[in-house]
Amino acid sequence: MSKQIQSCAPMNAPLHVTPIAFACSLLMLGASGWAHAQEQNSNPPSSSAAVTAAGSETTPGMASVNVTGIRTGIEAAITIKKNAGSIVEAVSAEDIGKLPDSTVAESISRLPGVTTQRDKVTGRAAQVSVRGLSPSFNGSLLNGREQASTGDARNPEFDLFPAELTGSVLVYKTPTADIIGQGLAATVDLRTLRPLDFGKRVMAAGVRKERIGVDAGGEEGSGRRKTFSYIDQFADRTLGVSVGITSFRQNNGDELTFDTWGGYMPLVDYNGQKVGVPGGFKSETTHKHTNRDSATMTLQYRPNAKFKSTMDLFYSDGSEVKSAVGIEGAVALNAGIYDPDGVLSKATIANGIATSGTFSNYKGDIRNNTFNGKDQFKSIGWNNELKLDDWRVESDLSYSKGHRYNSNYETTAGQPGNTPASQLGSISFSGFNGTNFADVKYTPSLDYTDRKIMLLTDVDGWGGGPATPQAGYLSRSKIDDKLTSVRLAAHREMDWGPVIGAHVGANLSRREKSRLGDGEGRLSVNGADGYAAVAIPGTTTAIAGPVGIRVASFDPTGSLGPIYSMNTWVDATVLARDWVVKEDVNTLYAMADLDSKLFGIPYTGNLGLQVLHTNQSGQGNQVDQSKCTGITVDTCPYSVISDGASYYNVLPSLNMAFDLGREQVLRFGAGKQISRANLDNMKSGMSFGLPTSSPYDPALSGYGGNPKLKPYAARSLDLSYEKYFGKHGYVSGAVFFKKLDNYVINAPREFDFAPFVSATTPLPQKGVYKNSTIGFLTMPTNGEGGAMHGIELAANLPFGLLWNPLDGFGSAVNYSYTTSNVQLPVSGFVNPNNAPVFNNQVSQITLPGLSKNVASLRLYYEKHGFQLSYNLRYRSSFIGQIQDYRSDSQFTFIHSESIADVQASYEVQSGPLKGVSVFVQMNNLTNTPFREYTKDPNIITNSVSYGKFYAAGLNYKF
Repeated sequence: MSKQIQSCAPMNAPLHVTPIAFACSLLMLGASGWAHAQEQNSNPPSSSAAVTAAGSETTPGMASVNVTGIRTGIEAAITIKKNAGSIVEAVSAEDIGKLPDSTVAESISRLPGVTTQRDKVTGRAAQVSVRGLSPSFNGSLLNGREQASTGDARNPEFDLFPAELTGSVLVYKTPTADIIGQGLAATVDLRTLRPLDFGKRVMAAGVRKERIGVDAGGEEGSGRRKTFSYIDQFADRTLGVSVGITSFRQNNGDELTFDTWGGYMPLVDYNGQKVGVPGGFKSETTHKHTNRDSATMTLQYRPNAKFKSTMDLFYSDGSEVKSAVGIEGAVALNAGIYDPDGVLSKATIANGIATSGTFSNYKGDIRNNTFNGKDQFKSIGWNNELKLDDWRVESDLSYSKGHRYNSNYETTAGQPGNTPASQLGSISFSGFNGTNFADVKYTPSLDYTDRKIMLLTDVDGWGGGPATPQAGYLSRSKIDDKLTSVRLAAHREMDWGPVIGAHVGANLSRREKSRLGDGEGRLSVNGADGYAAVAIPGTTTAIAGPVGIRVASFDPTGSLGPIYSMNTWVDATVLARDWVVKEDVNTLYAMADLDSKLFGIPYTGNLGLQVLHTNQSGQGNQVDQSKCTGITVDTCPYSVISDGASYYNVLPSLNMAFDLGREQVLRFGAGKQISRANLDNMKSGMSFGLPTSSPYDPALSGYGGNPKLKPYAARSLDLSYEKYFGKHGYVSGAVFFKKLDNYVINAPREFDFAPFVSATTPLPQKGVYKNSTIGFLTMPTNGEGGAMHGIELAANLPFGLLWNPLDGFGSAVNYSYTTSNVQLPVSGFVNPNNAPVFNNQVSQITLPGLSKNVASLRLYYEKHGFQLSYNLRYRSSFIGQIQDYRSDSQFTFIHSESIADVQASYEVQSGPLKGVSVFVQMNNLTNTPFREYTKDPNIITNSVSYGKFYAAGLNYKF
């Protein structure tokens, strides 16, 4: 026990002490057997390899409509975990259409070893990391089936599936052979309700209102949600139907963002000495309007005990409009050819830092940017089971399709490029100490709301000069994804020594995904003059982020034509963003259910093998360098090329659960897992040229995709101890080890560009590659991996087990520690279109998604219709992914954060209002901002304030 106490040492953060100490104390109590008398007669772990969701056919009663609330959801999740054939975590709905939190991601973030990353714009939990690995390493399933996605990643975003339509969520931490679409980190399976598991017709409806961005420093937003569920049975309970509908509208209000340009602090001359000054900043106020309508339907037909058929349908349609109003500009030096360097005056110097002063020649760019996105997702699955004597045969058909269209307008306004220096303004700053970039106060001399001075124009010459003016940028793209699967399986009970059951099956899947541009290029103000400028439409103004500077604002949507012309770019870089990837995966599997004894200790489990054959092809654009003389279709011809690969993966797995008696289970898991690379890495095509500068001998260099790219692969070992107290609670501790066999990074290799060059292609004129077509091609490559390991502690207990007067109170505490020796080169994540935010700041990074310390605490009370829950989540700093200005994924360092939520509700227990409940919900009570840094966690380079989230609503179940 002393070793357990030592492993629970508190982390270096205020939050950590309480949940970890609490978890350790509960674990010690559980290990001592203090509650053994609560449940003398326990059932041993189930031998079934497949875990069923709350409310599935094999677990009647989990979807009971007579007992609802926090404890019901907890008990259903504990039953799933206890009876699992592998190491599994679960969250179950507390009532029809009611997960414990607002989003699926938030609910599962309270499970051991699971944490989330907030969306940078909305502040809501969106991406899920398991055991310190990137969200892209998870397998994501809906009712046990792989799904298409509407984004760049393979897996659908969790906010696509409203919590109100989800019955339970299962997180498989160890692989089993009969689960298709498993991930390398974990497999997350969202399950909808099954109508024949309910004893009668049930209908439920709910409405709620939301206040968003409370105390964020700007204007509050609002939202509203409506949901309806209907469950019924017909024809003597042989036919069942469930329908769920949800609709929500959200306006996130003002979200204040400050970017310090990476903590940029140049040295400038002042009175004969070099002093440090703030180099520049971008301060924005962002709004996001989100609409989503979703529906799910399940049809079940079970005419007798030998046959059952289930059809699942899911539909989601959403749109988002993200607008950003801000000001950006260099304070000291220039930000473009039209921006002269500033001259420092009236400065106060302390320790070589100008704590205050004024810079002349300040040209601030007013940014009015608008992103529009529309998506649609459809999914259908049909499962049939037939019992034939000793065999049970199963067929499963599924189809899903995702579509998304994006349009991104960027505009600049300010003083035109030919404005005389004598008419430029200045900017004063104060409160600077060399590191507190986000706390500096800025005061410009000009009025940035004056539409006579601030014009839509090319402010800084970012397009290269008056011949190629750039007063903005427009990019439009569409993503389409289709996934079709057919599965056939057979199951049989056996009596062959330790083998008590066998499962064999085959799954055939076909996927085609594409990302195609729909026009991209610089915007110029209509007219022949390269310095053309027009007034900003309208009269509205807005605060430009936390600096508090008010600027002129407008919505640029639809401005192409009336105000701007687009100079469409069709060069190698733009064309390289388009791709089509096709993937056929054929899977054969066999698995044996085990039930026997080892050294006198009873165990159950499974032993299995998956064999996967993949046939993949990637398609992309290849520019004809010999004929490309410009950036239009006519001046830069290209062709579509394709390539691919065919390969096998063999994935063994073993899971064993030893019954130690007194409701104690020791689980062991081992296996090999894979995660396929994002599809955009598997495109064909490349762009190349002769770099204008290089630290090496000059040589041709290019970037391309890799249609032959193979999946990430890892081998894992898991050991978990679990002590249960009936179905009411448990304590557990686990250790895991994972060996990453490879990791995909962008790596250069020597390459002969001879087939792609012509007499007009520039070649090196010096160095070892003089006049040579041999150079370096950088492409996604299966590089070296490394090892990672961790521990997980969990306690989920009602306090009534301790003392009867505390009945109704309870807690769930989780803590995990994960570390890795993997060191990845930052250069391996750089491509022509994108680079990590911390590029050139650090040379190596650890695994993206890895937070060394993750903790959560949930305290609850439930009795006599009252429910109260307090949730606290913490994760230490990590490398996460955000969206850049093109909506492409970009790595950044994200600071540690602690987030607290509170929920309270009351349900009428009797009388004419029985079934009516009211609730309130408060999220992000800590008002924790989203903070980024590039190297030093003490120097914040980007901060977004979301404020607090309040909601109140009414539900009625009848």
